[in-house]
Amino acid sequence: MRRTDQTEYLKALIAEGEHQHQDFKFEVSDARKIARSLSAFANTSGGRLLVGVKDNGKIAGIDSDEEIYMVEAAAQVYCSPVPTVDMRTVSAEGKTVLIAEVHESDAKPVKVIGEDGRKLAYLRRADENVLASPVHIRLWEQERKQRGEMVVMGGVDEELMKRLAASDVVDVDDFSRSAGVPRKAAVRAMARLVRFNVAEEVFVDHKFYWRAV
Repeated sequence: MRRTDQTEYLKALIAEGEHQHQDFKFEVSDARKIARSLSAFANTSGGRLLVGVKDNGKIAGIDSDEEIYMVEAAAQVYCSPVPTVDMRTVSAEGKTVLIAEVHESDAKPVKVIGEDGRKLAYLRRADENVLASPVHIRLWEQERKQRGEMVVMGGVDEELMKRLAASDVVDVDDFSRSAGVPRKAAVRAMARLVRFNVAEEVFVDHKFYWRAV
């Protein structure tokens, strides 16, 4: 593991604060929790973990290589598929900080295996890791298909487009209930509209909504 004295470089990163592509971790005590950050970065557009940095930006450092092994375990044991994570350590103010660079995945969704065996995918929004919505999951499934899906005029797609045109934002579950459409059909339709740039995501109060582009 490469270790260099890069105090000014690290301080410049910390000055950015936590955001879409950066997260601070004082320590790694739970590999499964770290897996959520890896999943979120891999399913969004990549990002970095600064391990040994408190939430307030103070450099605390790490005491051993345990954090390195925990991040490796988070990726190898608790993520499926395994995300690409490049790790290195830097020395700053006489302390060691781990920088884990997470690459955006080409095989989305990267899911986290929970204690109950369930697999959940996360996304990075601002400085938070949030559960991916069923629309995101379906969108990734559509993008993996060799033959794409088309927006269908008539039926659920057309009804959903009308709802989008008439509303500031649309909740898929509300649309499903009010339109008498099966939830899976509503999710598939919204994913198609997002894929073809007819609709886009709106994330408000820890919930995903959708609006016309």
